[in-house]
Amino acid sequence: MPRNKGVLVTPGRHIARMLRSFVIGAATLSTRAEQKLVTRRTLMDAALGQLSADRGFGSLSLREVAREAGIAPTSFYRHFADLDELGLVLVDEGGVALRQLMRQARKRIARDGSAISTSVETFMEYLGNNANVFRLMLRERTGGSKPFRTAIKAEIDHFVTELADDLRRFAEEQHKPLSDARVVAEAMVTLVFNQGADALDATPKERDELKAKLKTELRMILIGSQMMAKHASIR
Repeated sequence: MPRNKGVLVTPGRHIARMLRSFVIGAATLSTRAEQKLVTRRTLMDAALGQLSADRGFGSLSLREVAREAGIAPTSFYRHFADLDELGLVLVDEGGVALRQLMRQARKRIARDGSAISTSVETFMEYLGNNANVFRLMLRERTGGSKPFRTAIKAEIDHFVTELADDLRRFAEEQHKPLSDARVVAEAMVTLVFNQGADALDATPKERDELKAKLKTELRMILIGSQMMAKHASIR
C-alpha cells in the first residue's frame, strides 16, 4: 500500500490522485493544441492580409508574415515547413469553402429554381468574403511554383466535376440533354474565374453589371450545348 511521508495512502486515494493528474495533464495538452491552432490560423490570416491587387503571394517573406502574426520568425516552423506550405493550405481551404457554398446553392436551386442566377450570386458572395484567397488562386495557377499550380488545378478539377454532375442531373430532370456536360462545365468555370478576376476590385455598380453579363454568358453556353445535343439527335 503506498505511503507518503509516513501517511498511509489508501488505494482509492492513490487512484484518485492519478486520475486528477491525468485530467490536469490532458487539459494542459488540450489548451496547447488549441493555442497552436489559433496561432496557425493567425499566420494564415496574416499572409492573406498582405495580399492585394498589387502584391502576390510570391513577394511575401516569412519574417513579415510572422511579424504580422505577432510571433518570432523561428516559431513559424512549428506550424508550417515554409511559406509554400502555408499557401497550399490556404488554396485547399479556399477550394473547400467554395465547394461547400455551391453545395448550399444547390439546395436553394432545388427550392427556388434559377440555377444560373443562384450560382452566380453564390459565387459573388464567396468572392466578397474570400477576395484574397481568390487572388492567390488566380495568380498562382499560372505563375506560381509547380506544387501551387498542381494544387489549384486539383481544386478547379473538383469544382468542374461537381458542376458537370449537376448539369447532367438538371438535364435529365428538365429533359434537355447537353452535348457534353464536362466540356460545358469547363467552359463555365473558366468564364466564372475570368469574370471573378474583374469583379475583385470592381465597384458595387460594376460588380452588378458583371453579374448580369456573367448570367447571360452562362445561359448562352448552356443553350448552345442544348442546341448541339438536339441537332445531333436528329441527324
